[in-house]
Amino acid sequence: MTRLTNLIGVTLGAGLAAFAVAAQAEDLVVSNWDGYMAPDAIEKFNSATGNSAELVLHATNEEIMGKLIASKGKGYDVVFVSSPFAEILNNLGLAETLDHAKIPNIANLYEDATVLKHDPGNAFSLPYAWGTTGLCYRSDLVGKTPDSWMDLLEPSEALTGKTTMLATDRWMMAAGELALGYSVNETDQAKLEEVRDLLIKAKKTLLAYDDTTFYSKLVTGEAELVQAWDGWCNYGIGENADIKYIVPKEGSDLWVDTMVILKNSEHKDAAYAFVNYILDAANHRWAAENILYKVPNKAAMDGLDPSLVETYPNLGMTPDELLAHEQLRDLGEAQRAYSRIVSEIKAAN
Repeated sequence: MTRLTNLIGVTLGAGLAAFAVAAQAEDLVVSNWDGYMAPDAIEKFNSATGNSAELVLHATNEEIMGKLIASKGKGYDVVFVSSPFAEILNNLGLAETLDHAKIPNIANLYEDATVLKHDPGNAFSLPYAWGTTGLCYRSDLVGKTPDSWMDLLEPSEALTGKTTMLATDRWMMAAGELALGYSVNETDQAKLEEVRDLLIKAKKTLLAYDDTTFYSKLVTGEAELVQAWDGWCNYGIGENADIKYIVPKEGSDLWVDTMVILKNSEHKDAAYAFVNYILDAANHRWAAENILYKVPNKAAMDGLDPSLVETYPNLGMTPDELLAHEQLRDLGEAQRAYSRIVSEIKAAN
């Protein structure tokens, strides 16, 4: 638990309060980000399976981790978390060891989605969405097509003040790590300090740190080049066809969002039924069609309307292309260094 203190300290009190509410519920409790599955998914699941489930929302991985650690996973049954946090849940003994016989729709996953480095063989997590982080830009406004992380971190004079970066620790650091040729899971202190210095210098050229509205800034022209998750860049592309997405030549991280059944779930059969329901091709396809993120479900992606890929080319990235990038992993104690460095970057003048 101590290695997570820096991540969850501010949420622990809220987590205890939320657990008290959740623990009173008799229904299957699913925790997910807002808008990350079909609005009627719970209702349809209940109708199709005869189970009784409810959805509770979390805003960040850190928020739900605080709640789960405070409660030892009790009061929750299925949680959606990014893969490093699924890895932590497993290391803390809070994740169920999955019985694949109870998840027949696991056969719909790409083979590549069964060998992810955080959980080879899907022993404790099921991938829900995956993708890259890169550069999202206004092709009609930038002087040349950006192709390097340094185009963002050391922008031209014309782009200075018109760029944004992600504020979340791992992704902010990844931009600097990749630019310098380092691992997105780097733990060497000297290299991390080099990344820090580069990002402090880059801060002086930014319009903002922005995890949620960067694509809107592109649409209005307030920003011209931003660091973006591929699916979120697609939101901008949908409003302005001059917005494009590119993975820089130095590469990207591979991010994976997952579903985890909690070991202390009191509704295991219903939990298995729920994740199996989501992995149904039609149900899982909803995410690709509506939130415009790639899903690691071959049956779902095979049924995707080709016009979507024409409009949003990054939806057409293949599993092989995705797995060419390094997956974000649990950093263990090194997460403290990341959080400290990001705090230093944000505090720098």
